[in-house]
Amino acid sequence: MASPSIDRRNAIMVCIPTALLVVLGLVMLASTSVWVAEGVEYSLFWKQASFLGAGVFGAICLARTDYRVFRRFAVPLYFLAIGLLVLCYVPGVGKEVNGESRWIQIAGVTFQPSEPAKIALMIALASWYAHRQAEVRHFKNGFIIPGAILGLLIALIFFEKDMGTSVGLAAAGAAVMYVAGTRLWWLLTAGVGALGALSFLVYQSPNRMARIMAFLDPDNPEAQQGFFFQQYRGLLALGNGGVKGVGIGNGFEKHGYLPFAHTDFILPVLGEELGLWGTLLTVFCFVMLAAYGIAIAARSTDIFGRLLAIGLTCSIVLPAMMNIGVTTAVLPNTGLPLPFVSYGGTNLLFTLATIGLLISVHRATYTVSPRGEKVLLEKKNSIRL
Repeated sequence: MASPSIDRRNAIMVCIPTALLVVLGLVMLASTSVWVAEGVEYSLFWKQASFLGAGVFGAICLARTDYRVFRRFAVPLYFLAIGLLVLCYVPGVGKEVNGESRWIQIAGVTFQPSEPAKIALMIALASWYAHRQAEVRHFKNGFIIPGAILGLLIALIFFEKDMGTSVGLAAAGAAVMYVAGTRLWWLLTAGVGALGALSFLVYQSPNRMARIMAFLDPDNPEAQQGFFFQQYRGLLALGNGGVKGVGIGNGFEKHGYLPFAHTDFILPVLGEELGLWGTLLTVFCFVMLAAYGIAIAARSTDIFGRLLAIGLTCSIVLPAMMNIGVTTAVLPNTGLPLPFVSYGGTNLLFTLATIGLLISVHRATYTVSPRGEKVLLEKKNSIRL
């Protein structure tokens, strides 16, 4: 059994890459947002900084809260998330941006309900399996019902035309189900079916199909000036940066050539200005988050905490992997932000909240011995991990 002093590093090693990514995000936002027309120079930077302050405060509060409290509110939190997602479809409340209805606006405040929905979903899945550990290998309670919990929320996000978030969240939910002990072949069968349905829906959408075809033919000049344009300009930015980069503020592509350089495609700007080393540092930070998030889950002393930690970790790392894949033209364009780095107040606020909950799981791993020493509790369950 590892000593408490060694295990305590898991929380520290989650906070370090988080802090690095947030700092990188602010630096790159200051570099790119000055070129975004918002009326006031660096207005997006100051908006993001205000959300950062609120997010850090919220993360600290959640880290100092016993995460097991949320297990009692799993059902109302889940239905609250469903209600907020439904509001995206309500005229006058839902707000459409660039043809996508991902936002709602209430009392002048605009936010993206899919971000808090990620946390609510992970709490709901973890709570379900914690209540029914003995039935995890049963088809109904181990697969059908939790699959419905996952599928309903994902469907609402998908039909907001947010395919990237729905795919990433589906993968994170499947990871929770696998770790809980759901039979692998059930998950694989569902995955194949979901992939088939996704392919059919993409085929039925001319816009999405055009993106796929452009992605498959990246050297076509028409694709480079059409649906592959954003990824093409991103590759030019990464190539221009080389190993050392052109220096902060000296990037070329952000001057109106690379669309959404401050949001979905901030990584190519980072690569152009900070070079290969800056890009690798960003990737390494997410690798650290994945490794130490899993370590926190593995050392958790109860099923709910372990599944929650896995779900929270995957809900950050998987979208990050998808964004990196899109901006380097490994994956088709999906419109996902890079967690902690891209501009987006709702995303930053709730991603930091996710880190706070992850630290809360870590803090509850310890108990106090009769001699006043912090020691690790022994695990008393047999789920995976």
